[in-house]
Amino acid sequence: MIEPNTGPRSVKSLVTVYTPESPLRQPRQFVRELISDLWGSRELAWRLFVRDLRAQYRASLLGYVWVFLPPLVASLPFVYLKSAGVISIGDTPIPYAAYAMVGAIIWQTFVDALNSPLRSVNAARAMLTRINFPREAILLSGLMQVGFTFVVRLALVIGVFAAFALKPAATSPLFVIGMISIALTGFMIGLVLTPLGVLYGDVQHSLPIASTFLMLITPVLYPVPSSGLGAMVASLNPLTPLITTTRDWLTAGAAVQHIAFLVVSGVTVTLLILAWVLYRLALPHLVARLGN
Repeated sequence: MIEPNTGPRSVKSLVTVYTPESPLRQPRQFVRELISDLWGSRELAWRLFVRDLRAQYRASLLGYVWVFLPPLVASLPFVYLKSAGVISIGDTPIPYAAYAMVGAIIWQTFVDALNSPLRSVNAARAMLTRINFPREAILLSGLMQVGFTFVVRLALVIGVFAAFALKPAATSPLFVIGMISIALTGFMIGLVLTPLGVLYGDVQHSLPIASTFLMLITPVLYPVPSSGLGAMVASLNPLTPLITTTRDWLTAGAAVQHIAFLVVSGVTVTLLILAWVLYRLALPHLVARLGN
């Protein structure tokens, strides 16, 4: 509960009062509060998104060029190594350079979504400890940034297709659905890690290392191996059907793993709801820790 305390100068201070009773004791009221806060945070989320977007590129010399650099840095070394004969890549439905570039763009959206919850919450530490507002606004603002960055990177996809004289497959409209599923999967994992990441900086430091390792064992820059250890790892990796199906919808048309894609997407939505509940339950305690 937030109570205004008006002093002689009409300066209002906010006091946050926490109760030991768990919100889960009244699940219906808790769910109503979740939905109400999510809906009510739309305007604030948009303002935070605009503010953070302007601040992010205001003092940058290269500006929006930074949006394109991560997928380029991830894919171009593999393109060079394949052209030099250092590594062998299986057959791809489109030229390998375009194949790797599309995969890198898809993967970078996953990484952006993975980092988004913890980065957004850490950036809003001062707000969290001083102002009472729907906490979902922070998360929505981060998701908006992920979506904006993906839209900007679509220009790179268009440029790649134009450079290689490629035509999108008939199933290319499904590519957007695939990207939404990939972004939500990364966001879900990041949201699960957020409570721990707020307390310990090790989580944020380890995310780039973990995401790089995960990219190497996921068929992002290469097709799914047909046999051996790589094939087994790919089959056990839940990100495999998300990446391959999304890319196939854009480049090849037929998606071999579309059923697995639907299964993983359904699990992601379920876990995302649970992660949201965990976020709401943990955040008051985290704010209390941050305020001390």
